[in-house]
Amino acid sequence: MALERIHLRKLLKILFLPSNRQRSEIRKDIREDRIRAVGGESSGGDFYVPFWADAKNHVFGIGDLRLMVDQRIAGNSKRRNLYPRLRDGFLLWWNERRRWTNKPFQPGQSAKARFQFSGLDATVKIDNILSVRDGEGIERLVYPYFAPEPVLSEQAARLGLWLLAIALPSMSPNAIRILDVIRGRTFSLDRTPLRGDEEEEFRRLYADLLHRRDELRDEDD
Repeated sequence: MALERIHLRKLLKILFLPSNRQRSEIRKDIREDRIRAVGGESSGGDFYVPFWADAKNHVFGIGDLRLMVDQRIAGNSKRRNLYPRLRDGFLLWWNERRRWTNKPFQPGQSAKARFQFSGLDATVKIDNILSVRDGEGIERLVYPYFAPEPVLSEQAARLGLWLLAIALPSMSPNAIRILDVIRGRTFSLDRTPLRGDEEEEFRRLYADLLHRRDELRDEDD
């Protein structure tokens, strides 16, 4: 996926990687851009989509995440390393750290958006949110961060929460969570408050990333 059209979770990952690993991710993006430019196909679909579909089904009582992850691994051995970590982290949050009550849980309204950074010709994609409404009609939105590394930091979560709140104006900002799935940790505005300079900070980091990509692409030409 081109850096100018990227999912928020992947952007947060790349922005906060150590310099050497960020460089590797950028070079991967450059290679895939060139493959697409000649009509080829890039590396394929999202590795995490099947897991997140199963996690949603677990929330709504449609299946058991433990069994579903076992089945996913049986169908594709490439999932053997990360899917158990995702499962354990998600269940740690869902069973032990979550403070919601008032079952049964029902799907809430669908939430997705495209946020454009003006001046950067760049769009951040927001989708696949877990939207849950409890027995009293209170709705919560949980946006997943899947990457094993880097750990989602307070800074990265704060920027992500800002963008989600801006991109989803019909949703209450206080209902939004970012879940670092592997760590089973959520971030919300009450615990990670905004400082007021998030747009400027996010834009600077994103512009620097795109500039570094352009420099590496020129080196390879």
